[in-house]
Amino acid sequence: MRHTTTVVVGAGHSGLAMSRHLAARSIDHVVLERGGVAHSWRTQRWDSLRLLTPNWMTRLPGSTYGGDDPDGHLAAPEVARLIEDYAAESAAPVLTGTTVTAVRADSGGYTVRTDRGTWRARSVVAATGLTVPVRPALPVPTDVVTVHAADYRNPGRLPTGGVLVVGASASGVQIAEELRRSGRDVTLAVGEHVRMPRTYRGRDILWWMDASGLLDVPYDAVEDLARVRNLPSMQLVGGRRTLDLNALTALGVRLTGRLVGIQAGRAQFSGSLPNVCALADLKLGRLLDTIDDWADRAGIDAEPPQRYAPTTVPDPVLATRLGAGAIESIVWATGNRADLSWLEADVVDRRGRAVHDGGVTASPGLYLMGLPFLRRRRSTLIDGAGADAHDLAEHLAGHLHTAVRRAS
Repeated sequence: MRHTTTVVVGAGHSGLAMSRHLAARSIDHVVLERGGVAHSWRTQRWDSLRLLTPNWMTRLPGSTYGGDDPDGHLAAPEVARLIEDYAAESAAPVLTGTTVTAVRADSGGYTVRTDRGTWRARSVVAATGLTVPVRPALPVPTDVVTVHAADYRNPGRLPTGGVLVVGASASGVQIAEELRRSGRDVTLAVGEHVRMPRTYRGRDILWWMDASGLLDVPYDAVEDLARVRNLPSMQLVGGRRTLDLNALTALGVRLTGRLVGIQAGRAQFSGSLPNVCALADLKLGRLLDTIDDWADRAGIDAEPPQRYAPTTVPDPVLATRLGAGAIESIVWATGNRADLSWLEADVVDRRGRAVHDGGVTASPGLYLMGLPFLRRRRSTLIDGAGADAHDLAEHLAGHLHTAVRRAS
């Protein structure tokens, strides 16, 4: 058995940010990674994907973007290389190819079991993020190919014929556009979504959200935190263009309501499309009002305020045939979830969702990183990992200090 003060599980950007802050506090630790550094960026991204945040926003503790294209957007392989380089520059103590199978609390700390031996640590940080694709349990006909967005690569990997894309967050709208531009007949099943322009008043929308402090709203200031943490990602695409439902409709993508079932070889859709679109339009208007108010108070020199046309909602389509020359494949753009089944501690609810207070669990010395709205709105972004890691490393250091005092 090997010993260390802290075990960090996961060598993505969240785990490496935590490692950096632990090192700054001289806390002995190891980072255990089942694959390689930035594993999910190499294995769960489609070919044309670009990071949704501009390059200037690709910030990690002690590291900022230094290239000549601050307003550009990194491709997935470039993000993977950036995270790999960050691990090397930080001299992070990463052990790759090491799968954690169980973490159990015991006297004075935790026993961490892996497929390459056992560790003993006084604290553990689970920084594995959202890695398990969510696939609805529906009776899809056997002749219809299904693939999750995490496994989708390009249109050529799907059979010819129509495609149903389920989910209209960032992944869903981008994949629907790519498939339509390849010549496919595309249907997009739309549920709750977050409409967002790429630029507003001459600046990237994330510049406004960053500068105004909207991305720094703390988790304990949100009225319905559980709902906010489960919101879909913003409808953004890497580049300086807006890709919303109106743009997809103009391309010929057919919009339907949320997929609610499959029966007798027919996909069935909710009639809620007008309502969810109206709600998304309303929330976008409120966001832009907030930005305009802040810009006025701050005296920001920018283009005049603008508003966007309401989402055009087509006549309702409540069912469509699957297979047999109609929809030949389904892409599940239904998001990912965290897998914390290896944590043998009371930190998940009956639905398998993490229970925590800003990343601090009820099990002393056990912390979570890499989850949506962990401590603030920007937690969902690479840019948010540094601030979250700073706060949790500080709490962790306090826990260790208290444990030492009690032992003495």
